[in-house]
Amino acid sequence: MARLTSFVSICVLILSPSFISGLQATTFIIVNKCEYVVWPGILTNAGVPPLPTTGFILQRGETKTITTPISWGGRFWGRTHCSQDSTGKFSCLTGDIGSGELECCGNGAAPPATLAEFTLDGAGGLDFFYVSLVDGYNIPMLVVPQGGTGPNCTYTGCAVDLNDSCPSDLKVMSTDGGGGVACKSACEAFGQPQYCCSGAYATPDTCKPTSYSKVFKTACPLAYSYAYDDKTNTFTCANADYTITFCPSPNTSQKSSTGQNAETTTLTSPLENSTMVYEGALDGSVASPSSRTDVFVGITMVMAFWWSWQLF
Repeated sequence: MARLTSFVSICVLILSPSFISGLQATTFIIVNKCEYVVWPGILTNAGVPPLPTTGFILQRGETKTITTPISWGGRFWGRTHCSQDSTGKFSCLTGDIGSGELECCGNGAAPPATLAEFTLDGAGGLDFFYVSLVDGYNIPMLVVPQGGTGPNCTYTGCAVDLNDSCPSDLKVMSTDGGGGVACKSACEAFGQPQYCCSGAYATPDTCKPTSYSKVFKTACPLAYSYAYDDKTNTFTCANADYTITFCPSPNTSQKSSTGQNAETTTLTSPLENSTMVYEGALDGSVASPSSRTDVFVGITMVMAFWWSWQLF
């Protein structure tokens, strides 16, 4: 009976979803290269278990590593100009969550905020990710895959500081008169359907780029600039980890975790593969093609163990 119990326990371990999926948890390395403190925030998608930390502080030059579970999805952003008042209430001038706490605890960023969004292990077993300025901009951000594969597995982001060049009717000023600290989207600034892609403008055919969204697109061609700007800005990787850098330099050298030579890229130039379109980019319901093979391998291992156990 003890033997049978041990065998059943091993079967459960081998055939558990985390074992048979053939997937590994994803590592995110968050780096602050800004000349100021950044308070990153994390929001997990609905229906996905939240991460142990949802908000923290990154001093200048500091790095934090976060491991996410398989098939995680959510967004990262940076909060700036944060402080705590005499009552202990925590708040930020940009990217604030409105909870009064350092941890975001299920709250998203108040616009304007630069967002990096991920759906891991989505359609075809791929990770889908992009950087969005649809909710405006507050901080330069770069996402670089580490060790991933795929024809569209490459960096994305907005490495340009748009706060000074932001149009005056979109600019968010610091409370001390020290200059611009964020750049609103036209939707947030004016609330009109043609800027928000709502009402009669709620389709790709009717909602077109505006003079305001083109400001974002010209400066950061790899980032989403408005709601239907999705033909060149969603990227995909298999088996990658990711580095998210706040305030990267305009020309950045990144070394792959696979040990390849460093590759220097100009972040303001579109990539040749950036015209690829992936249908169902945010649909994580399609299992990885390798899943069925991994199940078969798992069952085979169980059978082999069973026969060796009998012989023993």
